[in-house]
Amino acid sequence: MSPLILAALKIGLVIFGLMTAAAYFVLLERRIAAWVQDRRGPNRVGLPLSLINRRWKDLRLFGLGQPVADGVKFIMKEEYTPAHVDQRLFVLAPISILAAALAVFAVIPFGSQVPPIPGVSDEPIPLIVAPGFDVGMIYVFALSSIAVYGVILGGWASNSKYSFLGGLRSSAQMIAYELPLGLGILGVVLATGSLRLDDVIGRQAETGIWFLVAQPLGFIVFVVAAFAEAARLPFDLPEAEQELIGGYHTEYSGLKLLFFLVAEFLHMITAAFLIVILFLGGWHFWGLTGGANEITWWTAIVRMVVFAVKIVAVILFFMLVRWSWPRFRFDQLMSLAWKVMLPLGLLNLVVVAIVEEIKMVYNDDLSLMATILLGLVPWVTLVVGSVGVASLGPLVTDNRPRRTLHEFEIDPQV
Repeated sequence: MSPLILAALKIGLVIFGLMTAAAYFVLLERRIAAWVQDRRGPNRVGLPLSLINRRWKDLRLFGLGQPVADGVKFIMKEEYTPAHVDQRLFVLAPISILAAALAVFAVIPFGSQVPPIPGVSDEPIPLIVAPGFDVGMIYVFALSSIAVYGVILGGWASNSKYSFLGGLRSSAQMIAYELPLGLGILGVVLATGSLRLDDVIGRQAETGIWFLVAQPLGFIVFVVAAFAEAARLPFDLPEAEQELIGGYHTEYSGLKLLFFLVAEFLHMITAAFLIVILFLGGWHFWGLTGGANEITWWTAIVRMVVFAVKIVAVILFFMLVRWSWPRFRFDQLMSLAWKVMLPLGLLNLVVVAIVEEIKMVYNDDLSLMATILLGLVPWVTLVVGSVGVASLGPLVTDNRPRRTLHEFEIDPQV
């Protein structure tokens, strides 16, 4: 089979898998929300088996047909475009944000490799759409940044004050948290010496030490920034539908709104993949997944299962946080980015650079005590950095209402 056909098959499987996963993760999140709030979630819509046999009309299958019903609802909705919008940009915004959210997965591995398949490939097949891409992290970071353009275009093209202010608010948040997100990635790049995501997993499998242990401060900075980039609670100010109508996509409906919502959910899935790959060992698990260069069907299947379990666990964590934490106020959200996450990210980067330089100078020929001390340095940095930002920040927050107009002694008629 030609490499072009193999790549096309991979792309089709990835897109179909991602869209199906996004639909059913929405169902899972609604069930988790119901569990947290002590109520029943979607459980009435089954698969459309009653169309085949009337005796099966009560076959609900735990509400597994709910994503299908939601998709049909969006498709059947009227494609209404307000007359006052910039129509070209209005349509381009949701397309661009969804295309970028899907294109990111070209360089994200879904496992390690599978053995050669007769008639398909004479060599091991990497479980990645674009194998050997040497700047994978830069590619992911660049395409993730394109989401900002989709948000700005959606807010501007809507020609609405609500959408415009929502776009400004959302773009400011996403740009602010891109900096600590990049600093979290840079620490892993320094320790790995590569920009390829599969090399990051291979390094953790080779040493047996996940970067969660080697860079705990970088892990915390990256996770918090990933929550903000994915616009998940407590950082969901791009929408905040309870207080702020609908943010940058107030004027959207039908399939165009669906594109925005699916892209937002795919951002969460992308963040889960990156957290697992960069800090949780990817497909590696001690005693189960074998060495980095082992290629058998058993190890390939086990690695895919381990990888999938880690991804689902991180996504469940995202969902539990959404239904457990209150939303931050916008000024608190921006203060956290610039006054807490950015300094902690810089501190982590400097410490990792020093530790890696020491290892390079001594060519990893260090005594056991020196190795232990170097391993403790990131954890000491975590404690010192946390205490430092906590002590330098304000101990209380002024939540009093803003002063009314008459307190400024201004004539209301002016």
